[in-house]
Amino acid sequence: MTDRSRRNCLRALAALGVLRLVSGSVADAAGRAVLKKTDRCPVCGMFVYKYPKWVAQIVFKDGTSYFYDGAKDMFKHIFDTSKYTPGRTADQIADIYVTDYYEVELIEAKPAYYVIGSDVLGPMGHELLPFKDQESAQEFLEDHKGNKILRFQDVTPAIIESLDRRS
Repeated sequence: MTDRSRRNCLRALAALGVLRLVSGSVADAAGRAVLKKTDRCPVCGMFVYKYPKWVAQIVFKDGTSYFYDGAKDMFKHIFDTSKYTPGRTADQIADIYVTDYYEVELIEAKPAYYVIGSDVLGPMGHELLPFKDQESAQEFLEDHKGNKILRFQDVTPAIIESLDRRS
């Protein structure tokens, strides 16, 4: 099945109003995170529901989940888990999701592609822009003056710090 076919199938399910559950991540039929007005980013304290296009999520093995106003804050939490959620460690994380920039749907964070250095700013300034495939990331990089495409495992605390310094 091609990526286009998969997208069409997802859109058909959305038209039927079917809810889907993605390994502990509750999303609506269009793949958007289901947020409450009280959900706050544990890193910066922002109310996440105001920024649905930027939502990221971590789900711990006990089912507890946290939402973020962008992938940058999500990575900050991963890199220093006990600071933002005392008593927890990164080893206790079960699932990680980000919102695909073009599709505006939750996708798994580890296989995603991230563009940095673009002219698009997130709620907290310079951000990692997630995409579910390399083709979309490359298109965005070219259209928005991005510097580089990274994979999940390539994102480091130094890269996150450099994004904050640009803001």
